[in-house]
Amino acid sequence: MTTSPAAQGHVGELLRDWRLRRNLSQLDLANRADVSTRHLSYVETGRSRPTSAMVLRLCAHLDVPLREQNQILLAAGFAPAHPEHALSDPPMAEANAALEAILAAHHPYPALVVDRHWELVAANEAAFALLDGVDPDLLEPPVNVLRVSVHPRGLAPRIANLDEWRAQLAVRLRREHDATGDRALRELADEIAGDLDLLPASAALVVPLQLRAGDAVLSFISTTTVFGTPREVTLSELAIEAFYPADEVTRQALTGPPR
Repeated sequence: MTTSPAAQGHVGELLRDWRLRRNLSQLDLANRADVSTRHLSYVETGRSRPTSAMVLRLCAHLDVPLREQNQILLAAGFAPAHPEHALSDPPMAEANAALEAILAAHHPYPALVVDRHWELVAANEAAFALLDGVDPDLLEPPVNVLRVSVHPRGLAPRIANLDEWRAQLAVRLRREHDATGDRALRELADEIAGDLDLLPASAALVVPLQLRAGDAVLSFISTTTVFGTPREVTLSELAIEAFYPADEVTRQALTGPPR
């Protein structure tokens, strides 16, 4: 089991780690949070114990994820401020209904919902259709969609631009690790990249997923959607990955020829 930096250490060390991760000086953060640099220094060195309100204020200006904010509050001796529920829990009914509606509305194009570690939460029928030929063992929960995409018994044999796809996934995961401090994301990035050398930049505006389907190659571009201003841990960590045709061949394969 991996833990984030906020799982260990006293509150001042954790806040300092996040400040350094965001490349901010004490003066920068003090000005943003409207506190004195002396007080911030005392908090970081453990000479002053911050209030829960101060912890949350500093976390907000450091863009600390909600899960890690709760851990920092615990380190400071306070109760977590942000609730966490399973999607099946009653308080999440409206959010769960919204996710299902988005997935259904995106058909006939593929769309899926993933958590912070890219494990599958939900998907529409078009997304499941792309998994034809994947080893059933790889589809036993929990399903990590990125591992499935690059696994030799997953989608890898059907991805026409596999090296380019793997490289951009690794870059994205490392960027997410830098933003969240979640070591599991860095480990997943290293696993996916393997011994792959960094590929030269392509002239394409985006890196498509090029998937062989019979004699054709389906090409998709993707967008990511998250909940706006979430105050709940689970919702803050969910993302909807929606795929769109990158060319007319793919569009017609999914929707049929224009009438």
